[in-house]
Amino acid sequence: MKKFQKALIYIALVLFIVIGSALSYVKFALPSVGDAPDLKIEATAERIERGKYLANHVTLCIDCHSQRDWTIFSGPPIPGSLGKGGEKFDETIGFPGTVYSSNITPFNLKNWTDGELFRLITTGVTKDGKALINLMPYPAYGKMDKEDIYDIIAYIRTLPEQSSEIPERKLNVPLNFIVNTIPAPASLQTKPLPSDTLKYGGYLVNAAACVDCHTKQDKGNNVKGMEFAGGRDFMMPSGTVYSMNITADKTTGIGNWTSEQFISKFKSHAQPGNVDVDSTKTNNQFQTPMPWTMYGGMTESDLGAMFAYLKTIKPISHQVTRFVPKK
Repeated sequence: MKKFQKALIYIALVLFIVIGSALSYVKFALPSVGDAPDLKIEATAERIERGKYLANHVTLCIDCHSQRDWTIFSGPPIPGSLGKGGEKFDETIGFPGTVYSSNITPFNLKNWTDGELFRLITTGVTKDGKALINLMPYPAYGKMDKEDIYDIIAYIRTLPEQSSEIPERKLNVPLNFIVNTIPAPASLQTKPLPSDTLKYGGYLVNAAACVDCHTKQDKGNNVKGMEFAGGRDFMMPSGTVYSMNITADKTTGIGNWTSEQFISKFKSHAQPGNVDVDSTKTNNQFQTPMPWTMYGGMTESDLGAMFAYLKTIKPISHQVTRFVPKK
């Protein structure tokens, strides 16, 4: 009996050491994506203009890193807050912890090198080696063309400096450990030519991280086989909104849409509040985190390329109830 008890103690000690070592590795050795590159970007007018387009209308850096007016449909950025940060993500919207978007104006980034910004955007690792939660879709940005990332960096360097105090994040267990396992080295690609419509459309769909919002999730991970089929829930003050199915399914998705309808849908929201009267305010039934006004600034040719690509995605029959009012 004593030998059995000793054996149990030894097993418990071994397990304690193994688990402790694993947790220590995750907590202190990760993330591991390599050093920031030695990089100095030439901020030409052309590069800044391209970066402005991407950051405001495709990758939507400005959407999350500004303060949004949730009294207006789709919560467009509040004028004068661009890049200031402070948008809050917490348990009231189903997030396991509390995170605030950072200030990306020169007030906060003046001591960052271009290489440190490049590593952050493409791998999710900060200047001091801290792992970002992938609320910022850096796994998608890490699959973009490096020139587009250079353009974004050149643009955000031009944002007016705005001071702000951003609180430290607080992540619940086990996310405070898991977060360190998410960053990975970038897998950059060359941007397809716009004339190659399908590949270019796929490139833009990745850059816009459409799959992240338009896929149902389970414990923070996309449900395999349900990519783009909608159903991810977003808790809003007036209720819960679910992302729509954007696969080519003709009954529950966009299979019966035309390119003109798809483009028109975005363009109709290009101006804040330019929607049906009954959905312009959060105290009415419907509100959405989908940044329509920002995506509405994309060119018609880019929107058309995205639609062409989405029509090639495997149709998935998945009926989504778009909105459930708060009781």
